[in-house]
Amino acid sequence: MRPEEEIIARLVEQGRTVAVAESCTGGLIGHRLTQVPGSSAAFLGGVIAYHNAVKERVLGVPGELLEREGAVSEATALAMAEGARRLLGADVALAVTGIAGPSGGTDDKPVGLTYVALAGPGSSTCERHLWRGERQANKESSAEAALALLHRYLNAEARRDG
Repeated sequence: MRPEEEIIARLVEQGRTVAVAESCTGGLIGHRLTQVPGSSAAFLGGVIAYHNAVKERVLGVPGELLEREGAVSEATALAMAEGARRLLGADVALAVTGIAGPSGGTDDKPVGLTYVALAGPGSSTCERHLWRGERQANKESSAEAALALLHRYLNAEARRDG
């Protein structure tokens, strides 16, 4: 079973919903989740916040945070996840922001740098990844990391509740 199939099954089983806020993945996470038949029972939708103005206006990421930390940062990823959760009314939300490449990297933030965040009731978490692939591989690795984060979260919740 693919991770997204397990995720949708677990969300439905737990009676929970998920939303996404995607930047560098450009909708790939939402695409993977909606490939699962019956996903509409758990997947509410998402925002492709590629431009900072969308991160700010739609997801509510503070402009001063974007200026201080940059679009590719732990703080921005967390704010995106929290914004998607709030905006779409989901139980849990994922967010991804990064530099897919081949350009756009700096010494401090190289190509492949990606932050994957999850916001749930009462807690949020973020992971930093540095991929070494080409653009498409970096996008796919980022989507896979986000789904893995959600999968681990749902499994931990099931153990806690069960």
